[in-house]
Amino acid sequence: MNSSLNRTVIYIEDDQEMIDLVSMILSRRGYTVQGAQGGKIGLEMVRQEPPNLILLDLMMPDMDGWEVYQNLKSDEKTKNIPVIVITAKAQAIDRVLGLHIAHVDDYISKPFRPQELLESIEKVLSKAESKDR
Repeated sequence: MNSSLNRTVIYIEDDQEMIDLVSMILSRRGYTVQGAQGGKIGLEMVRQEPPNLILLDLMMPDMDGWEVYQNLKSDEKTKNIPVIVITAKAQAIDRVLGLHIAHVDDYISKPFRPQELLESIEKVLSKAESKDR
């Protein structure tokens, strides 16, 4: 897989301002970002056109992020798409749950630095590409 092609991201987040901010940060680096306001819309978008990476908020009103994550990982079409959680749930136990129990690809607490997000995405996509080789 050519890394220049691995640039599509779906950000599942209920806050449109966060979607706009992350889209701006990532588009400057050549990523194509689609925002999905809520878990149900996000799942539908991912299934219609699977991205290279999913950014996922945990606290959403229609369907929480863990439920979205379980749906993604139980679906043959979406189970191998890397997922980075971006959330205000910043307690150590939440991070442990995400990284070591649920096995998300990375866990970023809000507020985050743009460089932290970009480094995480590059790391996760590089790892996914090396698995595909």
